[in-house]
Amino acid sequence: MGRLAQWHKLPVTLAELCIDTALRCGQSFRWRKFDDEWRCSLHGRIISLRQDAEYVYYKSIYPDTKKASTKASPASASASASVDNERRDDTEALLRSYFNLKLDLGALYAQWSRDDANFRKKAPKFSGIRILNQDAWEALVCFICSSNNNIPRISQMAHKLCLHYGPFLGTVDGEAYHDFPTPTALAAPDVEGHLRQLGFGYRAKYIAQTAKYICNDKPRGWLVGLRNPRCPDWPPHLTEEVPEVSVTKTPQPEAPTYKHAQEQLLTLSGVGPKVSDCVCLMGLGWGEAVPVDTHVWQIAVRDYKFKKQTSKTFSGMHDAVGDHFRNLWGEYAGWAHQK
Repeated sequence: MGRLAQWHKLPVTLAELCIDTALRCGQSFRWRKFDDEWRCSLHGRIISLRQDAEYVYYKSIYPDTKKASTKASPASASASASVDNERRDDTEALLRSYFNLKLDLGALYAQWSRDDANFRKKAPKFSGIRILNQDAWEALVCFICSSNNNIPRISQMAHKLCLHYGPFLGTVDGEAYHDFPTPTALAAPDVEGHLRQLGFGYRAKYIAQTAKYICNDKPRGWLVGLRNPRCPDWPPHLTEEVPEVSVTKTPQPEAPTYKHAQEQLLTLSGVGPKVSDCVCLMGLGWGEAVPVDTHVWQIAVRDYKFKKQTSKTFSGMHDAVGDHFRNLWGEYAGWAHQK
C-alpha cells in the first residue's frame, strides 16, 4: 500500500464494499483515480481512499480557511496538509454514512437470492456494490447532467461546475480541488450562458432554472425535507439546504414518503421519471426507488417475462417496472437493481 503511516483504517471487506466498482458505476461523478488511490472533494475536505481485502484506508486534507474562497485559486495554492487532523474521526463517520455501511450487504444478497432465482444466478459476479448516500443537491444536478449522456462526459461537467462555481479547498499533487457549488452559486444571472459556453448544451438551462427555483420559490430545507428519515443526511450539511424548524411556504407531509419525494422532484426543470428516481435512490436515501432506462426495461422483458405492451407511455412503463421489482425485492429494490 505504501505510506500507510499517514492513513487511517476503516474495517470493511471487499464483499461488503468494492470502491473500484461503487465509485465508477454511474452513481457519483467526481471521484478520480490516481494509480491505486481515489480522490474527491467532499463536505469541505479532500478525501483520499485506498483499499485492500480487509480495509478501506482514508485520509483527509482540510483547507486553510484563511485562504479558501468561493473563487478558483491559483494552482500553486495548497491546503493545510495535516493528515492527522483532529477531525479525522469525523471523516470516518462521514465515510460510513456515504457508503451506507450500516446496511448488511451480505444479508440483502441472501434475501434477494432467496426470493429471485435470476438474481441468485448473477449475484456472484457483482459483490461489493453499495448505493451511495450522497448530498441531495449534488445528486440532483449531476443526474440532470446525465440526460442523453455518458459517464465520462457527466464527470467532466461535474468537474467544471466545481472548478468554476465551487469553493476552493486546496491542491494535491498539483491537482486543484473544489467542493460542489451551492444552489445560490448556480442561481446567479449569468450561469446559464456560461454553462453553455462550457459545453453543457440544453442542460445549462435546466441547471440554472432548478437552482433559481430552489433558491427563490422553495423554503429553505425543502430538498433535504424529501429525504428518507431512515437514511439521514450527513451533518453538518454544507450546501444551503439546511432544514429549519418553522412554518414553511410549502406544507410537508407528516412522514416523508418515496412517492412524495418522486412527485416533488418531477416538478423541477430537467427532471423526468428516471432522473427523479436516481435522486431518490442515491441522493435522498429511498432504497425502493428503481431508476428505469432502456437497459433496465430490456432486462425486465428478457429475464422477468415482462410484457412489452404493459403501458403506452414511458412514465407508465417506468412505474410498472419499478413496482414489479419493488414487489420482488422489497424495501431495497433499488440496491438489487444495481447488480
